[in-house]
Amino acid sequence: MSKFAGALARLLVSTLLVAGVIATSAIAQEKGKDAKPAAAKKGEPVQKVYFENDAVRVFEVTFKPGDAAANIERPLRVIRVLKGGTLTLIYPDGKKEKLPWKTGEVKVRQPSPAYSPKNEGKSDIVLYVVYVKQAKK
Repeated sequence: MSKFAGALARLLVSTLLVAGVIATSAIAQEKGKDAKPAAAKKGEPVQKVYFENDAVRVFEVTFKPGDAAANIERPLRVIRVLKGGTLTLIYPDGKKEKLPWKTGEVKVRQPSPAYSPKNEGKSDIVLYVVYVKQAKK
């Protein structure tokens, strides 16, 4: 009888662990669906954060024509282009660089010095971005 009880206990614990993982995953997906965009200020892109922890920040950003993001340093990031266009990167010294984005394209961008991306085109640009945060020492 003790072998049966042990096997039953292992089965029960395994089942509960699997159920917990599935429930946690489902809850995380529901939060992602309900992600609300941050209130946008005129001239700034709209960001919708899907997930953030100590390791990553996952968000969607929409640049309307004329929108420019903050002039900040950026970490290693993976970017999927949902709606393409050309962003102009404006560096603190005034230097400008045009960066084309093609719909469906995926780019890995290394950590970079501060710059402000601006949509100088006539249509929206939508990017799905994963920032990879550096481990805290």
